[in-house]
Amino acid sequence: MAVPHMLRPPASPYHLTPFMKHRLKSWLPSAEKIRTNRWLSWLGPALHHPRLWHVRRKGVALGLALGVFFGLMLPVAQIPGSAAAAVVLRANLPMAVASTLVTNPVTFGPIYYAAYRLGVAILGKEHADDPEATAALMEIHKEPDASAGWLERLHSWLTAIGSIGKPLFLGLAILATVSSITVYFLVSEIWIWKTRLARRHRTRRRTAASLHPREDQ
Repeated sequence: MAVPHMLRPPASPYHLTPFMKHRLKSWLPSAEKIRTNRWLSWLGPALHHPRLWHVRRKGVALGLALGVFFGLMLPVAQIPGSAAAAVVLRANLPMAVASTLVTNPVTFGPIYYAAYRLGVAILGKEHADDPEATAALMEIHKEPDASAGWLERLHSWLTAIGSIGKPLFLGLAILATVSSITVYFLVSEIWIWKTRLARRHRTRRRTAASLHPREDQ
């Protein structure tokens, strides 16, 4: 039986236009690419839940926040960690996977060194001098054996940390938490602003069209 129009829940006023959705999806990894990723095969049928692929404000903002959190917090297994959290929380999965690239060969050094220095400042004492810390950070980011699984990579990472482990962990935890929360609310606000702006433009066009109707040829 059809539900009367007045009884239906109102549509969200913060949906993107079809063009904006298409453009956003074009920047993200496809469903096929994610489902065939060797690091995500263990999630199996869970990857087929439709909410993981919806382009909606809360899902996209949460997916981006998760990707930033795991991208900053973990040097290995970032994609599996972020994807698993997205599945549990029903966040946008492509965004959660793509945003782990917040750490990459260009940004890794500055981010991890800043996290280490932040941890040292909070703990109140030096745990390693700068040359030793730099060498340890470079060892952490060394490219592992391509055949190694994520558990082997994690063990290699923990071994490489050495004397900088405690301040580094603390700094990364703070950076990851603050950055992911900031990203979630920032994306939500930008999304609301963009959809309101698009709706205002549509209203103006409709008003202009009603005031100046085209004459029949």
